[in-house]
Amino acid sequence: MGNRTIGVSIAVPEPYGSLLQERRAGFGDPLAHCIPTHVTLLPPTEVASESLPEFREHLAAVAAAGRAFRMRLDGTATFRPLSPVVYVELAEGVRECAELQEQVRSGSVRRELQFPYHPHVTVAHGISEEAMDLAQLHLADFAATWIAAGFALYEQDDSGVWRKLCDYAFGAPAPAGGVRPVVPHQQGASALDAAAP
Repeated sequence: MGNRTIGVSIAVPEPYGSLLQERRAGFGDPLAHCIPTHVTLLPPTEVASESLPEFREHLAAVAAAGRAFRMRLDGTATFRPLSPVVYVELAEGVRECAELQEQVRSGSVRRELQFPYHPHVTVAHGISEEAMDLAQLHLADFAATWIAAGFALYEQDDSGVWRKLCDYAFGAPAPAGGVRPVVPHQQGASALDAAAP
């Protein structure tokens, strides 16, 4: 049946998600519109197609046992020189994300991490140093707060775009097969500049 590349993450809600996505594109990051704005729980992982049903059941069980929690983004930082990434920092919800990602990775899909887990929202990756400096400076005052009510499973298609497969709500009974209805993807932020902090 072949392999698929999947990931699990908590989406940054609107209007913040699209606003950060547009900012990322504005800094010249070619991946900006391929990746919905998110906090990673399971990084890109190649899996056999036949293993997905069991993993979906695992995700449903993790979500059913979970509780909604507050997340707060505040300011920027970078992983440079270790990794060419500028990100918006997660100031609240760090412990909950760390626990959640361990639970997600404890199922049938195992994934060793290249670096210690550090929840964040990427706003520039692999672009010029000058552009990354600009991203870190221009978003230094960015702040957003919301209640995380669940997470989602994504798959990367052949063109490199990440598509949502299904959502998993915290505290909800595990549905048959572990699948929850798909919700709309993030929309463009063409008119969100006025909402910038």
